[in-house]
Amino acid sequence: MVLSKIEGAKLAEMILLGANHLSNNANMIDALNVFPVPDGDTGTNMNLSMTSGANEVKKVSSGTVSEVANAFARGLLMGARGNSGVILSQLFRGFAKGVADLDLLTPKSFAAALQSGVRTAYKAVIKPVEGTILTVAKDTANAAESFTEKTDDFIAFMELVVNEAKQSLSRTPELLPVLKEVGVVDSGGQGLVVIYEAFLASLKGEELPETDTETVPMEEMVNAEHHKSHQDYMNTEDIEFGYCTEFMVKFEADKLAKHPYDEEAFRQELSELGDSLLVVSDDDFVRVHVHVEYPGQAMNLAQRFGSFVQLKVENMREQHSAIVGEQPQPKPKAKAEYGIVSVAMGSGIEELLTSLGTTVVIQGGQTMNPSTQDIADAIVQAHAEKVIILPNNKNIIMAAEQAAKLSDANVIVIPTKTIPQGMTALLAYNPDLGLEENGTNMKAASQQVKTGQITYAVRDTQIDGLTIEKGNFMGLADGKIKATDSDQLTAIKQLLSELIEEDDEIITVLQGEDGSDQDTVALTEYIEDKYPELEVEIHKGDQPIYSYIFSVE
Repeated sequence: MVLSKIEGAKLAEMILLGANHLSNNANMIDALNVFPVPDGDTGTNMNLSMTSGANEVKKVSSGTVSEVANAFARGLLMGARGNSGVILSQLFRGFAKGVADLDLLTPKSFAAALQSGVRTAYKAVIKPVEGTILTVAKDTANAAESFTEKTDDFIAFMELVVNEAKQSLSRTPELLPVLKEVGVVDSGGQGLVVIYEAFLASLKGEELPETDTETVPMEEMVNAEHHKSHQDYMNTEDIEFGYCTEFMVKFEADKLAKHPYDEEAFRQELSELGDSLLVVSDDDFVRVHVHVEYPGQAMNLAQRFGSFVQLKVENMREQHSAIVGEQPQPKPKAKAEYGIVSVAMGSGIEELLTSLGTTVVIQGGQTMNPSTQDIADAIVQAHAEKVIILPNNKNIIMAAEQAAKLSDANVIVIPTKTIPQGMTALLAYNPDLGLEENGTNMKAASQQVKTGQITYAVRDTQIDGLTIEKGNFMGLADGKIKATDSDQLTAIKQLLSELIEEDDEIITVLQGEDGSDQDTVALTEYIEDKYPELEVEIHKGDQPIYSYIFSVE
């Protein structure tokens, strides 16, 4: 019996089986990952992206082909991770465009949709590289159109598609020298083959196929030591751009009025900061994947258009080192021109400071002051000719200055007393300027920001005319207690009235580990209603002691 058409429910089944098969083979695909950076996470990223898409498909599994494809594309885009995940999302975003308004799918419309996916994916990549998932997708789509002339049976057609995908994958080492040097096929291409295999298995009603060892150099590919052997062709020190930076920004009308969004111009700006760049945007969002040395620079460019809804920065040098272990006689790593050491408490604040350009973050702050030795060790870890230290607490400044005197590097201390001061100082940092000029600019910038902090009293006391009861919330404005109340939101309102002035433009809120999402929503609504002229940014700082930290400029 010839299967000439499939409905949305069958397409949904194909996608869900594809996600399952990809999950089962993620480790094998990770082991193949040597391009663009051998950080061993292609399978993981494709799996997480595919899972996000599959979860959306489950919600519309009985819909039309168009509805299922659109749900899949939307879920892939929202969950896309890594270079491979973003490209995968674009292949199926274009696929969804190709089946727009279709209730049923034929081999011919499937082939046309594959071509639409290839066009969309190539457009998203600023410098397409052949021998990758893009090549496998392109070769397969080109061949698929010719297969529709041979058969109108979906199963026979899909068998030809899978065979062509495997043939294209086997040719990737001839197109990308690093693959041939290491002896592997492209990891992203292998992931796409795995998905297509599952599509075919679903159409045939068969069990998931075993991984085809003809497309994988050796059966022991998933073995950890073999995994290591593929990634150790490169020294960690040779990774030029060390941070895999991904984020999604939701467009905001007021920001777009000041900075109109132009995808090509934005892509060009980002391309000057690093490589492996992907920029994808629609009417509501822009998603970016890029490898850079200073993640904060890329984020600053994007934040002109809206607010972050997703944000991830990974140190690829650390990832690579974890895979390959100690390298025999590694080449000495040249010192960077600049290194920045910041002190902070809270994983979210640490990530934020890193994204703004910090090289080394020392865990510390109120109640946990790092020692002079801790700071001296961090200066060494920064491995730079010139080092800038941001203590971010008045009780740490002296230890930082002592560590600077002991160091052989050229070190200066910006006497920042709070996290907001440190963040503002980082925004004023310019790697093209000299150390003294940077010091002057960063110190001046740090003094322009006002800091608010919300904490609670551990005992009854009276300070500055305020009676404070144990357990009450306290609001500190630049270190001075200005508000107190048994209700946190009331204390915050009192504090903000002391902090915010008529000419202020932006308030940044850092939610601590004691702050709740519910309170943050209520707080945001209050600020937007009471101070409509202020731009509001919310970040999860996860800091202890202070349930909320406010930066007002």
